[in-house]
Amino acid sequence: MPAMITERPSELARKLAAKLPIGAVLDDLAEALSTQDAAVLEAPPGSGKTTVVPLALLDQSWLGKGKILMLEPRRIAARAAAHRMAQILGEFPGQTIGYRMRLESRVSEKTRIEVITEGILTRMLQDDPSLTGVSLVIFDEFHERSLDADLALALCLKGRALFRTPAAEERGLKILVMSATLQSDRVSQLLAGAPVIHADGRLHPVDIVYSGASRPNDKTVDRVTNVTLQAIDKHPMSSILVFLPGQGEIGRCRTSLEDAIHKRNITGVTVMPLFGNLSMEEQQAALAPVLTQGHRKVVLATNIAETSLTIEGVDVVIDSGLVREPVYDPATAMTRLTTRKISKSSSTQRAGRAGRLHPGTCYRLWSPGQQDQLAAHGEPEILSADLTSLALQLFQWGIHDPAELDWMDQPPNGAWQQAVALLKRFGALSGEPPTLTGSGEQMAALPVHPRLAHLMMEGARINAVEIATLLAAVLSERDPFGQDDPDLTHRIAILTGDGPCPAQHRGWANRARQLANQYKRQLQRLAITPIEAISNRDAAVGYLITCAYPDRIARRRHGGGYQLANGRSASLPDGHSLTSARWLAVAEVGGVARRKGDSIRSAAFLDEALLDNLLAHQIEESSIVQWDKRDKRFIAERRLTIGALVIRKEELKEVPVEAKRAALIDYIRVEYARGNGLEILPWTKALRQWQARVNLLHQYVPDEGFPPMDDTALLDSLEEWLSPWLDKIRLISDFARLDLANILTSRLSWKQQQQLKSLAPERVKVPSGTSPPIDYTQSPPVLAVKLQEMFGCKQTPTIVQGRVALMIHLLSPAGRPLQVTQDLASFWQTSYHEVRKEMKGRYPKHPWPEDPLTAIPTAKTKRRK
Repeated sequence: MPAMITERPSELARKLAAKLPIGAVLDDLAEALSTQDAAVLEAPPGSGKTTVVPLALLDQSWLGKGKILMLEPRRIAARAAAHRMAQILGEFPGQTIGYRMRLESRVSEKTRIEVITEGILTRMLQDDPSLTGVSLVIFDEFHERSLDADLALALCLKGRALFRTPAAEERGLKILVMSATLQSDRVSQLLAGAPVIHADGRLHPVDIVYSGASRPNDKTVDRVTNVTLQAIDKHPMSSILVFLPGQGEIGRCRTSLEDAIHKRNITGVTVMPLFGNLSMEEQQAALAPVLTQGHRKVVLATNIAETSLTIEGVDVVIDSGLVREPVYDPATAMTRLTTRKISKSSSTQRAGRAGRLHPGTCYRLWSPGQQDQLAAHGEPEILSADLTSLALQLFQWGIHDPAELDWMDQPPNGAWQQAVALLKRFGALSGEPPTLTGSGEQMAALPVHPRLAHLMMEGARINAVEIATLLAAVLSERDPFGQDDPDLTHRIAILTGDGPCPAQHRGWANRARQLANQYKRQLQRLAITPIEAISNRDAAVGYLITCAYPDRIARRRHGGGYQLANGRSASLPDGHSLTSARWLAVAEVGGVARRKGDSIRSAAFLDEALLDNLLAHQIEESSIVQWDKRDKRFIAERRLTIGALVIRKEELKEVPVEAKRAALIDYIRVEYARGNGLEILPWTKALRQWQARVNLLHQYVPDEGFPPMDDTALLDSLEEWLSPWLDKIRLISDFARLDLANILTSRLSWKQQQQLKSLAPERVKVPSGTSPPIDYTQSPPVLAVKLQEMFGCKQTPTIVQGRVALMIHLLSPAGRPLQVTQDLASFWQTSYHEVRKEMKGRYPKHPWPEDPLTAIPTAKTKRRK
């Protein structure tokens, strides 16, 4: 029983703050909030802001009888903060200090400070946008920039503007944003220039020790284990906090450390995990002080321990420099956990954990140079998250465009549009512009992701509420079974008591059942009438998963593995019983190290018969008229599909001519874009020459109406000149049978064809009497002729009525170029004499006269001449 304390909370807070850095700015903060409707507090880790600030502000006159809501990004931090403040007041949580989060609530009519998780605040704002009875909302650790925190702040600002202005109510809603590593200028700007208050200094100094540059092939667990063992030896009185990216690394590191501790006969050291999926008792054990003299602990934690937590006895931190975060991929509508380097602000937060109680040490598993290369701040979740929940909540507010709200970072338009499309698919939105439907309002009333809300509502419609709520609970929590057993029906069997539960997962099972019961109560309030039933439990599980993830319906491929409706391919562990299923309902897919492709982490068998009834609305019918690039043939089919999965197809008996022509022309353009030009058509060298001649006349005699005939122009006008000739094309070999010369020639009138012959002749007669061909593919056109055949030719030959001088390639008797010129007269007077001097000895049988202009032109040798 806590000791009775009679002092006011603010007095107790100020006494405590006198020993903390936050104490120096409490008066400035109180003054700022008394005159402004918002403030920004930047205070270092360990300064006491989380526990001291709410208590210190509790007696402010501007607060009146209103509550203080303080948001924490994690449940463990919310619970710890509430317990600590209640302890300071000599109370239990639920009295002056309370907390509220999923599955747990400790509040009463006496509660004045309520510590809540971020999702709870958005629910409160949906129920009451004005937050009646609340005077101050504190956003703690705002630097984490979670999607819920960004949304809650935007809605608070909107609700205050609509309902809590001084003109509308005597007391407005005040907002305080706090963090140790904050982009304070940007936050202040969002809050209309709110004052920024800095609390300088750290409670205790922290030495930073860099262990050296990390390399790409370094194994995180091995490096962490080695540095932790060194720290155990070097700091014999200290407990140690180790930051690792995820639960898998924590498990492997724990095993490695415990083995090393046992082999080295180290006593008094307990290795403890700390991550979100642990039970409350296990989390509290990691946070609690070591009660036995001479004992200490090594806490292996994710970034759950980065902020707002004090782990008793810890003054040494070992930082792996890594974090595992969800990243949404709009291309596949899937969220993947991605391991990445932390930001500088995060490294500051983690180091600060070592100086909360005593002077400490932080070991960083990287180099000072790598520290300088870290990003200043982590990327806000809103820029890389699935926005479906956010979209549903905004539509419930009557907001149709995120631009109607003030944000630190605007939600990306692509992810927003994809979220709207998914909500339409679920029937939550309809019309243009879209508005919330009755089903959408029901969906928004359930405190889960819209995918799971749709799952539960469909569960009610098939009279499978228990299975649906259990399944939603399983999918809401982290899966402790991992990829070892991806079959979700086994999880449901455990939760219904039809299967044994491993001892290490009993805490998970209890939490899942508790959460499912909560969902069941909320779902029953919607009073959804069952319309159909699925008697088989396993079939119901598969169906309900498809209700949440229709884009992940999967079918076994002939070559092994599965193809998903979103177009991705994935596989199951070798030998798993699910691999015999032709169809799967997949819930989670992820990448696996050192393996190509995706891996199915959780799924269930999907009864194919459901495609004909309950899942019939997922099937789309379409007529496909296109060129099949893989089989290199034209296809015209009627297809039944679920996303990228083709369920059935049959050949169309009648294909619209225009549709076929358009498909083939589209294929030609795709090939052109891939760098293959128009080579799919049967070009010949002569036809390319003809094309160049027409282009030349298009350029030099525009009044005659010659069409442009270069490849780009031909590509742009395929519909005009090629379409009528494509009706018989079925295979790629059919293109070679096209009479391309006739097709192209028909583009010219009879007059233009005659002009082409006279203005741009294929050949030109030279003084020797021969008629060599002109190469029109070069610019200017080239006439290649032996030098001796041009004797007596004083002027360069021309075409197009003298408008274009040919480029003359004067050849040796062996056919090699001796001179290239467009000025024959100049050549005869100058360069010819040098050529004559050099060639006369090399080709003595051929004439090399001193005066080429009076010599007889010939293509023969002297003797033959």
